[in-house]
Amino acid sequence: MRLFNPTLLLALLIPLAVISPLIAIVLGSADISLAEVIGAIGRSVTTLFQTESNTSLADRIIIELRMPRALMAMVCGAGLAVSGSVLQSVTRNPLADPYLFGISAGASLGAILALTGGLTFLPLPVSAFLGSLIAVAVVVVMARDGQVETLVLSGVAISFLLSSIANLVLYFGDPQAMQAVLFWSLGSFSRATWSTLMVPGFIVIIATVIIYQFQRPLQALMAGDESAHTQGVAVLPLRLGMLILTALMTSSLVAACGGIGFVGLMVPHIVRMLIGSASSSSLIATALLGGVLMVWVDLLARLILPAQELPVGVMTAMLGSVFFIGLLVKRKQGHR
Repeated sequence: MRLFNPTLLLALLIPLAVISPLIAIVLGSADISLAEVIGAIGRSVTTLFQTESNTSLADRIIIELRMPRALMAMVCGAGLAVSGSVLQSVTRNPLADPYLFGISAGASLGAILALTGGLTFLPLPVSAFLGSLIAVAVVVVMARDGQVETLVLSGVAISFLLSSIANLVLYFGDPQAMQAVLFWSLGSFSRATWSTLMVPGFIVIIATVIIYQFQRPLQALMAGDESAHTQGVAVLPLRLGMLILTALMTSSLVAACGGIGFVGLMVPHIVRMLIGSASSSSLIATALLGGVLMVWVDLLARLILPAQELPVGVMTAMLGSVFFIGLLVKRKQGHR
């Protein structure tokens, strides 16, 4: 039983996806009005065609700090939510998550190697990105038969293996690097810039467009491999292709923002509760809701404590835990 008409939900989410980043840009330690934000955006467009410009401090805060941060949060939330939705479809496992397949563990190992001296010749995002891709490549090779059980078990095994290696590197590495590794692993958008936004933004948009073209085969896969085969779906190529696409999205986001969990697990559940999984609008709704949720979580992480910023990954973990505890209580009450 769905609570919302899919069209109505999209009609609510699309304005929210525009308004939420604007609110995130306005609110902060420096007082900035909505008029200043709109004016700064207009001036930044006009100065693109000028050789010299006198940019005010408020404009720099808006254009160089808050706007890329808000957009990075939007992209990150959308990408993780879409990845979680796809993985839950191809594995037919409602608890599947972008971090289930060793992606986060591989990125963490790459980042630790970059910070502790093993890969100092590579920037941290590049090292984390390569670590994620290597982890996923190993999982794909181990699960080349495309079976759901093999995929899940391979992902869990690789995740634990890479996490143990990362802990060993930390144990024998530079103690001064521990603080940087800890800050990165907990997730943050504080280092977001236009340059760091471009790669994950491009990957998330392209991957989401491709995934949208496969909505019907993915829905057929939810009914089981045999049922999908009878409908003409090439199950193995579809499953591995979707895994690679979600890995590209998640690894680029982890490399840019660090470890942010529960979004890919929680948002698809919320969308299914609201409009069901059979709607063609479910993927778009998942992306929009994931982006809006992440913008508000980041805003809360910035403002909840004075002169201090909480890690976004901690906030999403707390929110996700409360959500699933509430879901469990509701289901238990429903069985009585």
